[in-house]
Amino acid sequence: MIDPSYVALGFGVGLLVGMTGVGGGSLMTPLLILLFGVHPSTAVGTDLLYAASTKTAGSVVHGWSRNVHWPAVFRLACGSIPASALTLFVLWKLDLKSDTERSLVNLVLCLALMLTAISLIFRKSIAERYRGALAQINDRTIAFATVLTGTVLGVLVSISSVGAGAVGVTVLLLLYPRLPMAAIVGTDIAHAVPLTMVAGAGHWAVGSVDWTLMCVLLMGSVPGIILGSYSAARVPETVLRLILASVLFVVSGKIAFEEFSLSSAIVTALAWSNGH
Repeated sequence: MIDPSYVALGFGVGLLVGMTGVGGGSLMTPLLILLFGVHPSTAVGTDLLYAASTKTAGSVVHGWSRNVHWPAVFRLACGSIPASALTLFVLWKLDLKSDTERSLVNLVLCLALMLTAISLIFRKSIAERYRGALAQINDRTIAFATVLTGTVLGVLVSISSVGAGAVGVTVLLLLYPRLPMAAIVGTDIAHAVPLTMVAGAGHWAVGSVDWTLMCVLLMGSVPGIILGSYSAARVPETVLRLILASVLFVVSGKIAFEEFSLSSAIVTALAWSNGH
């Protein structure tokens, strides 16, 4: 049976993605964990393949419209794909237990959500302050910085499924100031496709993907993205970014609080058992 609450979640996240261009992993993963009690690893793995499915269509549209800077996509992928594969291999070799794995995912997820929220709020001011100086940097340095950015995104996305959207767009704005905004967004989406596919395949290999849940989420997200894209021009972008950033701060704080409470409870229980 199809749970309408999951369809509604997919629709709501799709609506925000259509309006702002970000928010997929930033909202889907933490909401699956907080509202529906999905294990963090399953939430991350499912969201990665969910993102790969939705962003494939977006990259095709942007590519057809010539809104993708393919050299930047290649440079990002040169860093992110190996970093993603290595991160997943390390996690597999560590063979973390359930509670430890949950804590690691939650910790990286909080960090990625904070970075995403900060980049949403200060994207414009950061770009205006540093774009002029970065425009004077030679191509080799820009290429190296792009690969390094891809490496960081590969680690973040593989563990938390968050970071490829707002963080990637902010860095691309700084490194490629001559590109129009449409090309920045298209480049970020095109790079997210192979990254989420590789990271999602790694989570699938270790059994961290719920295919039924992913299909139900897609049922809601497709019409949500269409409606959000149609409504984007009618809602001020600044308002949308601030709302989304505020939600991300609240969600990351909630995850951090619950993780701290759980850790404190475990420590207290261990101390009590040792004393008796």
